[in-house]
Amino acid sequence: MANTIKNIRKKRRKKKLLAQKAKLAKAQASMEGGNQAQDYQNRISRHKRDSLKRTLITAGIIIVAVFLILLYFEKRSYRNYKILQTSEQEDIVSTKYVEMDGRILRYSPDGVSLVNSKMDTVWSELYDMQNPVADVCGSKAVIADRDGTTMEMFNKDGRTGSVTTSYSIVKARVSASGLVAVILDGGDETWINFYGSDGSLIAENQTKVDDPGYPLDVAISRDGVIMMVTYQFVDGGDTTSYVAFYNFGDVGQNEDDRIVSGYTYEGVVIPQIQYLDSSQSIALRDDGFALYKGKQIPKENKIVKVDKEIVSTFFDEDNIGLVFKNGSKDKLYTMEVYSTGGKLKFKKDFNIPYTTIKMSEGNILMYNSSQMCVLNSRGVEKYMGTVDGTINDFFKIGWNKYLLVLDSGVNVIKFT
Repeated sequence: MANTIKNIRKKRRKKKLLAQKAKLAKAQASMEGGNQAQDYQNRISRHKRDSLKRTLITAGIIIVAVFLILLYFEKRSYRNYKILQTSEQEDIVSTKYVEMDGRILRYSPDGVSLVNSKMDTVWSELYDMQNPVADVCGSKAVIADRDGTTMEMFNKDGRTGSVTTSYSIVKARVSASGLVAVILDGGDETWINFYGSDGSLIAENQTKVDDPGYPLDVAISRDGVIMMVTYQFVDGGDTTSYVAFYNFGDVGQNEDDRIVSGYTYEGVVIPQIQYLDSSQSIALRDDGFALYKGKQIPKENKIVKVDKEIVSTFFDEDNIGLVFKNGSKDKLYTMEVYSTGGKLKFKKDFNIPYTTIKMSEGNILMYNSSQMCVLNSRGVEKYMGTVDGTINDFFKIGWNKYLLVLDSGVNVIKFT
């Protein structure tokens, strides 16, 4: 009996010991599994950190490479040019060219055509004018017979409308929406008319020399809602300018003559105005320039005055340039280029006897009958050289591609 009890106890201790060993083995297995999982997670984390590090290094290398490439093209100057395409015209003297939404509008007293960079004709239209002048905004264009009474409207597909005015055309401006504003000279009185892209009359405004003055220039917002006009009149022997903004939308319908804002400048001449973008416009004064902001009711935003005589101006949607004569014998001129916020970007002395200076696709172009010079928007000289022939016009039509109009024909060139 005693042996039986002893055997039972022995079996229980053995069973308990086996259970403890099994429990310990399970705990050890669980711990080992946990360590393996932790090791796996650690390996994943290290892999992610290494991948992120490689990605950051690669991105850094790409950024540095792009920066160096951009810096190279920024600082690079060209010494020669290559002719990519040549087009000989029968009447190069009376034919004029202007960039139009990546293509070229070619017009003369007899008609107009739109051509691509290879000088292939996209469309052509006929008309009869004595002194055609063109204005382009995006894919819309107007060609008016200055001192005549004929005006034609176009878009990228061809003619959209025609107008015969009652008085002589002084200036015509087109918006990106195709609406056109025209200054008409009726002798003692002038008119500022507003037309749709199909030639329909939208509004007309009669002006007098004494009220509000003689209109010198007109500009239109890109959506065609605002018409900006600069007037000049004499008040007590002093020349005075008045800049008016007409709103042809809902905002202006309850205002007198639809004028929603206007600014008077005593002793100042403002010969040129322009919309720079959808909400900002500029008035180029004989002593600097004024900037205005606002889509519906434009407000004067900033005036930049200079104390030197301005001999030339140029601008685009990002830059405003003024040129002054320089007293130095080595440098004929000084150029100041401002941002459209009115901040001076750079100042540069130069010695190029130019007859034309303008912005074209972000570059500053200067040329005379035999020389041409190209600066980028930061004032870095990209090209300076002479050409064989007489230059009639010169403007940019693409990346490192320019249209060079000579008395002997038209060349599409690139600098090399």
